[in-house]
Amino acid sequence: MKVTIEADKCVAAGQCVLIAPEVFDQREEDGIVVLLEERPAPHLHDAVRESAAVCPAAAIHLAES
Repeated sequence: MKVTIEADKCVAAGQCVLIAPEVFDQREEDGIVVLLEERPAPHLHDAVRESAAVCPAAAIHLAES
């Protein structure tokens, strides 16, 4: 799995960080998503998929590989 984000679409809701803190973080100054792990370990895939599904801005994109 490869994760990409569109930071310009992010609305700083923070759901991704709550669900998968090993993969996502937020910038201190404005709460915009920061990708910590472009290729997360397999045990994190379900959480990453959930993060993408609940993102209100659809700013998280997944490529299964």
